[in-house]
Formats: sequence, structure tokens, C-alpha cells
Amino acid sequence: MVRSVSCETNEFARTQERLLDCLDDLDDRDADLSQWIDSLEELSEIVDAFGVEKGKKLHGKTILDIGTDCVKPLYISLKFEPDKIIGINEYLSRYSFASDLEKKSRLLTKTKIHFYDCSFFDEVGLGKIQRKDTFDFVLLSKTLHHLRAGECNLAERRDQKHKCREDEKHCIYKFEEKEIFDRLLRLGKRVIIYEWFDPTDEDTDKVRGRGGYFTIREWRTIFRHLSENYRIEFIKPLRCRLDKKEFEKVIAKLRQVDCVCFYVERK
Repeated sequence: MVRSVSCETNEFARTQERLLDCLDDLDDRDADLSQWIDSLEELSEIVDAFGVEKGKKLHGKTILDIGTDCVKPLYISLKFEPDKIIGINEYLSRYSFASDLEKKSRLLTKTKIHFYDCSFFDEVGLGKIQRKDTFDFVLLSKTLHHLRAGECNLAERRDQKHKCREDEKHCIYKFEEKEIFDRLLRLGKRVIIYEWFDPTDEDTDKVRGRGGYFTIREWRTIFRHLSENYRIEFIKPLRCRLDKKEFEKVIAKLRQVDCVCFYVERK
């Protein structure tokens, strides 16, 4: 009787373990599915920023996808057929399907797709990827706010009691718009930005002090710098070229939406 109870207990434990493994597997598959769906939704917002006329393609063009999700490059290659798409992400290991997607994409498209475990701040790594030529397009999808590199800006806010810790927990670095966009426009002729925008939500994907959604005040500073130094065209939340006349209208619209899409070029 004792042995029987012991066997049943062990069998129950094994069954429970297998069930937990199945649930973990389902969670992973659900996350992968969400990745493909979200990427398609984002692409629908980004499409117009490439400036391609209906029925035309991006033959001969090159794209650098910074902070790539590894899925959007495949969608872009199928729709626009550019010559080459390079995706960089310093946490490429998060995307277990990246290697398979890179290899098997050759069955679907002539576009050369390559992924590299490389940070935007890795000048040596980026130099090897870029070599002598600039890309025609640089794409950042929900990535711009992760390019924070300045000192923590929470320490300056009087309404918050914040002490910077060595692990940078809860820190949010400043965004150095001049430095970042100067570097982006050295990499490509047109920089396309798609940004999730919800300052009331927590940025769970932030890495140490890099991350934290932009506030309206930060957007205002970013757009002022861009409008004074570059040509900036909005796709969403409204179609317009950013200038003094449209500036406040764009800022007002930002308070009503949760994402923004625009592109930047040199004047």
C-alpha cells in the first residue's frame, strides 16, 4: 500500500512537471506569434515612410534595421524587395528564430537579410557593417527611446526622491538628440522612426538606465532640434512637414495618441 501511494505520488509529480513544461512552451509560442502580429501592425504604419509609389519597389536600396525584431525585415523584403537589409540587436539571443529566419528567407525573397549581435553604441562593430557606404534607410522601430546615453535625468526632478544606484535600477538616462541623430544620419540618408508613446506605462523592456518612454517635454526638445537642423516629415499622428507653423499642432496630437511615425533627412 505504501509503495502504491509512493508510485502514484511520483507519477503525479512527473505529470505536473510535464504540464508545466507544456505551459512554458505555449507561452513561448504565444510570444513568438505576438512578435509576428505586432511587427505586421507596425509595418502598416511605417510603409509610407519609405516614400515608395504604389506598385514600385526598393530595388537596389539598402536598409539598416537598428534594434531589429528579426521579423520586420522579412515583411519589408517581401513587400519592397530591397537589395539588402542588415538588422542589429545587442540582445539577438532573445530571438531564437533569428538564425532560421535569416537562412530560410532565401527561399522567399532575393533580398539579402543578415542579423548581427551589435549595439548602436558599438562603433567598431557598426563600422565593419557599414564599411564605406551609407545605407539608403535606417529604421528604428520602438527603439529610439533605448538610445539614451546621457546621465540620469531623474536625479534633477524635484518632485521625485531618486538616488542613482550602481545597478541603475529605476534610472532613466537623458536622451542626447543632437549626438544620436548626427550619428543616425551618418549611417543612412533617411532615418525612419516608429515609436510607441505612453508615458503613463512602464517600459518593461528597458536595459539598466537605457529606456523609459519619452515624455511630452522630451518630444518637444527632440522635435525642436530636428526642425531646426533637418527635414522632418510626419506620417502619424498627422501628415505634415514639421515647421514652426505645424510644431504646436504636432505636440497637441501627441497627447491623443500612443504611437508616432516620422522620418528625418538632411536639408
